[in-house]
Amino acid sequence: MAEYTRVHRLLRLLTLIQGGTGWTPERLAEECEVSVRTIYRDLKELEGAGIGIEFDRSAKTYRLPQDFFLPPVQLTAREALSLSVLCEQVAQREQIPFIRPAVQAMEKIQAALPLDIRDEISRVSEAVYIQTARTMPPDGHEDMFDRISRAITARRVLRCRYESLSGEGDGEEFAFMPYALYFAVRAWYAVGHHGGRGETRTLKLNRFVGATLTEEAYEIPEGFSLRAHLGNAWRMIRGVPRCEVVLEFDASFAETIADTAWHRTQRIEHLDDGGIVFRCTVDGLDEIVWWVLSMGSACRVIEPPELRERVREQASSVAAMYTHASG
Repeated sequence: MAEYTRVHRLLRLLTLIQGGTGWTPERLAEECEVSVRTIYRDLKELEGAGIGIEFDRSAKTYRLPQDFFLPPVQLTAREALSLSVLCEQVAQREQIPFIRPAVQAMEKIQAALPLDIRDEISRVSEAVYIQTARTMPPDGHEDMFDRISRAITARRVLRCRYESLSGEGDGEEFAFMPYALYFAVRAWYAVGHHGGRGETRTLKLNRFVGATLTEEAYEIPEGFSLRAHLGNAWRMIRGVPRCEVVLEFDASFAETIADTAWHRTQRIEHLDDGGIVFRCTVDGLDEIVWWVLSMGSACRVIEPPELRERVREQASSVAAMYTHASG
């Protein structure tokens, strides 16, 4: 099994490096879920096989010679069907904005598939549907997505203006060094160094009101990864302190909660009465408090006391609003 994994990882490395730019050792390691040391060892093995992978010292990224050719991947009917459904149901309908080019790519792939596989894909895909959560409208923001993508690829600083939800610093120009584009639940975000704040920030794409690509270069910090940046955030905003959260759900919600992966640290304990105890470790309570409130009376906060008090205050405020309205 180890040999099978290693061989397929080598092919995966070739496909990634041939198919795009910006592949640093750290990005390759994260994509292949191995250590950077393993990536160096794999690349050395490919070099020994006569594949001259080049290293761009200025960009600190790998690339293949222009005359290198890797034969197209042979897809099974199941693999092709999965790609087709994702492209048609998600990209074509822009349930996730800015990935419509995947539709054109899939059309090229389908054109090269055997006729019987194309027919099978067509029949099955008509009966498969995907509905994601509603997202921000893409109109007017595709250009910003492209600019930030180019900035990441070229490692060039952006001069930006941004409208925050709080209004703090609205209209002020600042230098932004993007590290990654990140789609979370309903919207795209850019993660990078905010020169005006002097720290790494997560900025919502549709709140940018201007961005100009400069000639000033920057480097993504060595070892940066989106997973490490997010830490144990409930969704996408990492806060403090790190808390052990314990929630009790009654039997009416237990199955729904237990059958869903809400957080990567969650643990479920089943109770005799059909309810469950839900445990997780989160960085900050600002996001999870609203999730708990959305569960209504089916969810009771056991720990920590701070979360229990915040839920109580919000629930009291909501009840008071409707009480006054009735009066």
